Amino acid sequence: MFQLSKDTIALLDSIERRIDPEVEDDFIEQWKDFTFDRFKGDVFTPCRKKVTPHGIILDGVNINDAIDDYDLMLRNQMMGVAACLCRTRNNICIRSNYGTGIMTSIFGAEIFKMPRKNNTLPTTRSLNDTEKIREIVEKGMPDINTGFGRNVFEFGELCLEVFEKYPKIKKYVTLYHPDTQGPLDVSELLWGCDMFYAMYDEPELVHGLLRLVTDTYKAVLDKWYELVPRKSDINPHWANFWHKGSIVLRDDSAMNLSPELYEEFGAPYDNELLETYDGGAIHFCGRGDHYIDIIAKMPKLYAVNLSQPQYNDMEKIYQNTVDKGIKVLAFNEKWIQEHPRAQGYNNSLHV
Repeated sequence: MFQLSKDTIALLDSIERRIDPEVEDDFIEQWKDFTFDRFKGDVFTPCRKKVTPHGIILDGVNINDAIDDYDLMLRNQMMGVAACLCRTRNNICIRSNYGTGIMTSIFGAEIFKMPRKNNTLPTTRSLNDTEKIREIVEKGMPDINTGFGRNVFEFGELCLEVFEKYPKIKKYVTLYHPDTQGPLDVSELLWGCDMFYAMYDEPELVHGLLRLVTDTYKAVLDKWYELVPRKSDINPHWANFWHKGSIVLRDDSAMNLSPELYEEFGAPYDNELLETYDGGAIHFCGRGDHYIDIIAKMPKLYAVNLSQPQYNDMEKIYQNTVDKGIKVLAFNEKWIQEHPRAQGYNNSLHV
């Protein structure tokens, strides 16, 4: 048994006491009603019908410390759960929280920790070397237990071991899948911006990397879901939404591509992962209206999470999401207040 610190144990004990099964069951049922079109209002805003005050107050955990210490990582994540129990909208879930560089670190990219004062998740440095990318592709599948891969799985094992002592935490605090990004994002993070030039100059190499990244993505998630089985109906992601299906893909890098390039280099791999894992959601920051019609054709895309509607032609977003039965999750509440057009979508928008 992993030895936890007294502070972490005290926090877990407090959360176990504070979790009200009736409240959490009702909260999840609200999300199921929205997800499966039983919600009859306009814009969905989940509401935990009772909140509980903090049972214990601890000093925050700097993420740089948590990265190097499983006890502190658990405390860091469970402090988020403790805070969510004080709020009406947030779901209680945690993850192996090692940043955007999990997949790239498995391929050998150098891990880069941000300055401690930033208290921000680490990432990895891009290789910026086409010949090194060629070597990676020729070498084939990496050892998924290297880099942050080892931390992801070991922390998951720790959580499962610890949660056995806490029946309410075990049932209601979901350990959702780590930040494995998406094929395009991982490839750009690994290669660097030269990948975009290579789409014209060496498209076979780009496809070779995307194929390898997608296969490695599957290997990582297969091992993860063998360790932590996914829920069969809806799954949480971050503290602000639940979604139908199993995964959330990040498509931030697609913002840099024309629709034609995304359709060639992004869509086949995104769609393959959605098909493999019973569907899910796609997230993007910035602009995505130029490829929204492409992802909307993916049969198992059930939801979209966009963080900056002001950079998008929202009419095109609506036409290719809510008008087609695809949910828009964690939408910008201020945008809805300022744009009445967004308020007319029954059963589709969540804030």
